[in-house]
Amino acid sequence: MSDTRYDIIGIGNAIVDIIGRCDDDFLVKHDAPKGHMRLVDADTIASLYADMGPAIEISGGSAANTLAGVSSFGGTGAFIGKVAEDEFGKIFAHDIRAAGVDFNSKAVNGKDPTSRSLILVTPDGERTMNTYLGISTDFDQGEVDPEAIKAAKIVYLEGYLFDHQDAKAAFRQAVEIAKSAGRKVALSLSDGFCVDRHRADFVELIRDGIDILFANEDEIKSLYQTSDFDEAAQCTLADTDLAALTRSAKGSLVISRGEKIEIPVEPVDEVVDATGAGDLYAAGFLYGVATGKDLATAGRLGSIAAAEVISHMGARPEVKLGELARAKGVLA
Repeated sequence: MSDTRYDIIGIGNAIVDIIGRCDDDFLVKHDAPKGHMRLVDADTIASLYADMGPAIEISGGSAANTLAGVSSFGGTGAFIGKVAEDEFGKIFAHDIRAAGVDFNSKAVNGKDPTSRSLILVTPDGERTMNTYLGISTDFDQGEVDPEAIKAAKIVYLEGYLFDHQDAKAAFRQAVEIAKSAGRKVALSLSDGFCVDRHRADFVELIRDGIDILFANEDEIKSLYQTSDFDEAAQCTLADTDLAALTRSAKGSLVISRGEKIEIPVEPVDEVVDATGAGDLYAAGFLYGVATGKDLATAGRLGSIAAAEVISHMGARPEVKLGELARAKGVLA
């Protein structure tokens, strides 16, 4: 096995988040399903942007947010994603590097712009994502850096990227490289609609090479086509060695071949913006696993990170998560 220089390397959509507030009527007006992510075209994203109020622009994307969280815990990480040679591409590259994450993907001068996601946050803190994928749809095997994959303890794959055949091939390529180097592979299902579109392919990928699976309650029930969470959790154990299943206010369930651990939520004064909660949970959990913590501790780190990010606008932590976890006595 070769030496590692990263705890985690992530592969996903390189997206600039445009985050603003709205009420439920705004979502109805624009046919945006509350609490979900939908893919939209350039005209729709332009219409939404023109009609919304003030917004914050920051680099995002699910796996990229997770890597920023890993860095905030004090871990080492890298991210692979596709950006264009445009202003949003520059914003993405600057922000993720400033977060302490290696990003060496070359910007492409092509017809499609850098991806962006317009995230609408309602007064209850729920986020509704409207994503224009742009150049992310061109992600293929040529973007996968074999040496970087081999240099990471865990390779983390973002389910949102799974919408195109070339990206699916790139995922399988990354799994093969990681396995040949003795590395672990983690996958996030990302979104219930995403699962509905790719259920059979997701199940095949999980069975063939995923060591750690992340999903929320809706996603895992959708994957196994059941309305019963406990049944879905049991099905998960038949397909992968380890899973972290988040359940919003009910906390999370960490399951492995020999353990079933219920992790409570970390209390927050107010849920301001749920954007990135799952991403940051994955950050804490992966950091814990990569640094040799037991599963209960890894789950607690995930809960701490998720609680921090939902207490403010935006999907990146505003404090050092490692310091926060040490203050709570979870890390030494």
